[in-house]
Amino acid sequence: MGHAGTLDPLATGLMLVLLGKACKQAMELTKLDKTYVAEITLGETSTTDDGEGDKQRVSELVPSLDEIKAALGGFVGEISQVPSVYSAIKIDGREAYKRTRAGESVTIPTRNVTIYRNDLTRYDYPRVQIETDVSSGTYVRSLARDLGEALETGAYLSGLIRTRVGQYALYDAAGLGAINSSNLHTYLKEVGT
Repeated sequence: MGHAGTLDPLATGLMLVLLGKACKQAMELTKLDKTYVAEITLGETSTTDDGEGDKQRVSELVPSLDEIKAALGGFVGEISQVPSVYSAIKIDGREAYKRTRAGESVTIPTRNVTIYRNDLTRYDYPRVQIETDVSSGTYVRSLARDLGEALETGAYLSGLIRTRVGQYALYDAAGLGAINSSNLHTYLKEVGT
């Protein structure tokens, strides 16, 4: 068994689990575009850019719906993004978050990513919910942080659900309990092992 990309610790949703010969496709599957439903909390920042980190109040400013839509629009297309130092990106062979938690100073290089769509689906201050289509390598935590900077309110990612990876959708997925020792052989046979 293998997988085609993990989720952040506080995220839920679709994770492609690979069985047998399908494990050989892991690298190409990790490069597929993805869709997320993200909840972003305005007014505070987080040391980890998500709900796990220490929070700091930044602003009492309450942006309008139009201001949020305009700011989200500024993050559509190819953009430069700096992932969190609490990401799993490897720096000299070791994950950035492990180095950061060990007290090391970590610098993550800027990367170009593509955000195809940022649709505002709900706004009830301080919570903003969006649905976003992104290229592989995009950090939605960084998008949340950058949105807070653009709005001058501060922000962090407070919830994340991955709903699509390439052509695979969450609504078609089997739950974790769907594969067990009694039916594993059937699944392996289906994938040609």
